[in-house]
Amino acid sequence: MKVGRVVMSLGYSVGAALAIASMSPVPTLAQANHSHAAGSHMAGDKAAPNALVQAVREATARFQNVAAAEAEGYALQFGCVTSGESGAMGLHYVKGPLVADGELDVARPEIILYEPTPNGPKLVGADYLVLADAWNSKHPAPPQLMGQLFHFFEAPNRFGLPPFYTLHVWAWKDSPTGAFVNWHTGLKCDAFKG
Repeated sequence: MKVGRVVMSLGYSVGAALAIASMSPVPTLAQANHSHAAGSHMAGDKAAPNALVQAVREATARFQNVAAAEAEGYALQFGCVTSGESGAMGLHYVKGPLVADGELDVARPEIILYEPTPNGPKLVGADYLVLADAWNSKHPAPPQLMGQLFHFFEAPNRFGLPPFYTLHVWAWKDSPTGAFVNWHTGLKCDAFKG
C-alpha cells in the first residue's frame, strides 16, 4: 500500500508541475553569437526548416543576378566575410532601410548573401537582421522566423554594429553544418577581388 501512495503522490506532483509549466510563459533565448555548431534550435516542428528555406527561396529567386539586388537598393558592405576554418558568410548586400525599420519579414530580407566566383557573385542565401534595441523595445522575447531562433551578436563586433539579432538562411547552397548556422563551411572568399 505504501508503494501505491508513493506512485499516486508522484503522479500528483508531476501533474502539478506540468500544469504550472503550461500556465507560465517559457522564455525563449536567442542562440549565442559564437554558435557555429552543426545543429540549430527550432521552436517549431520539424517541417519548419524546409518551409523557411522554401520561403527564402521564393523571396530571393529574383536576385540570382546581383544586379537585380542592386537595382532594389541592396549594396555590398563588409567585403567578403570569412573566418578561416569556420567557413565564410560571403558577400553581404545590405538594404539599410530594412535594417533600420526594426521589423522582420521573410519576404523582405535585410541582406542578400552571395559567394564570390570567377563568373561573378552567386546567390547562396539571405540574412535577416534586426538591431537588438529596436526589437527588444517592441517584443518581449528574442526574434524567431517561422520558428527558427535568431543568433545574438553583442557589441563590439567585427561589423561595427550595435548589438543585433541575425539569422542566416542558406537557401541556395546547402551548408554541411545546417541551413541556419552563421558560418557556411562550404563557402569561400577566394574569388573576391575587393
